[in-house]
Amino acid sequence: MRRRTLLWESVILCLGVGASAGAGPKAKSVILFVGDAGGLPTISAAAIEAGRPQQLFIQRMPWIGLMETSDAAAWVSDSAATMTAIVTGEKTQNGVLSQSDSAVEGQKDGRTLKTILEYAEEHGLSTAVVSNGPITDATPAACYAHVNDRGKTAEIMAQVFVPRFGDGVDVMIGTGRERILKAAVEKGLDVDAEARGHGYELRTSLAAVSPDARRLIVLLENEDFDLGIATQTALRVVSRNRRGYFLMVEQDLHADDVALAFRRTAELDGVIERTAGAVDPKSTLVIYTADHSYDLRVRAGKKGESLLAHPEAPKPALRRDKGHSGEEVVVAARGPGAERVRGFFPNTHLFEIMMAAYGWKPDAGPRDGER
Repeated sequence: MRRRTLLWESVILCLGVGASAGAGPKAKSVILFVGDAGGLPTISAAAIEAGRPQQLFIQRMPWIGLMETSDAAAWVSDSAATMTAIVTGEKTQNGVLSQSDSAVEGQKDGRTLKTILEYAEEHGLSTAVVSNGPITDATPAACYAHVNDRGKTAEIMAQVFVPRFGDGVDVMIGTGRERILKAAVEKGLDVDAEARGHGYELRTSLAAVSPDARRLIVLLENEDFDLGIATQTALRVVSRNRRGYFLMVEQDLHADDVALAFRRTAELDGVIERTAGAVDPKSTLVIYTADHSYDLRVRAGKKGESLLAHPEAPKPALRRDKGHSGEEVVVAARGPGAERVRGFFPNTHLFEIMMAAYGWKPDAGPRDGER
């Protein structure tokens, strides 16, 4: 019996070594899809509502893990803190973008944290952020900006034109045009002049993007655009770089409007599936996760019937409390390095997974309170 136990221990040890950070092929490119508030309750319910329980592409990806979503001080976090953890490997305070946890929201800066997008720029890769929200909002902004208040729209936009590594993010597609330009004008920032001076093609619609665009900012007015086309546009630009790329795509899945959240979840799932099918699976790591979850639960309902039916019933199928929640969220992956996505892990570990997939090591440097 002891010999059998030792045999299994040896097998487990070998399996662990085989999946270690130094094993397996490296990724040339990483695509990170983020469902903002798209935790397991939303994914599961959206699949049921679509008549495809457990059959969304996200649910069929080969590697699955569960990621906690706390910030440096609280169990329930916002997108700024959680996306900072995902793209820098360090936790921070709610409201803070890619600065350390010594920051005080709106009052004090913390130490600047280097993001996965900045590492990609440093290594000569192309980079892109796509969102159905404003490109200066927390999830995309955490990839390229460092501020103590996610609401500092003009300061966030200004940092696009003074990158810390490489030539900065190459493609930005998102909404919020009126808000961003108004905030910029109030701070004396001429977005049009800065964009053109830094080689960006600045557009207000996806249809206006030229086929040979090399650097691109698309400022859309609202969310009424095709996320799939936006993702394809970004991919067309960054995939020209033979060294590879980093691409982040966000879809807002907050279930304030449950029917809309379900439609957007299905839409995002389709975009992920088409994108994964279009890239080289041997060189591109594709990841889906949520920055945090949302307080939505399936509590009743019959199979074959819409979860949205009978909302006035004594026990409706769905229970919703309009707010974030603190349970783990799913991380689903395929491609080189995807085998590291397994078990339960902190949100900071996703940064380590992406860095290891590229074959990079984070810079050694002092933490807060250290010299």
